[in-house]
Amino acid sequence: MVDTTPLSRAVDHFADRLRAAPQSRLQRGAAAEALAAARELARWAQELERPGAEPRIMPDAGMFAAADQLSVAANDLAVVLSADDEVERAVRVIEEAQKRAGV
Repeated sequence: MVDTTPLSRAVDHFADRLRAAPQSRLQRGAAAEALAAARELARWAQELERPGAEPRIMPDAGMFAAADQLSVAANDLAVVLSADDEVERAVRVIEEAQKRAGV
């Protein structure tokens, strides 16, 4: 089993920052960046779980749910990752989204 601790740490940090962010920051794009990252991670997890199947799109549950959606998607992905380089790629997705979000 691959160690997904770096992914857990990265997503926890970003999600905590989103939860602490003011509504205005979420409205200016932080929540949208988190949702985009969550959708990317969810799509990736689905591809690993069901190769060739049409992925389901994570719905937009609102800006106050973005941190939770990101956490769920990352945790789902962590279960199916099988290599350290995949973990590193997932961490990069999270870190890049956090930079774009400005939180």
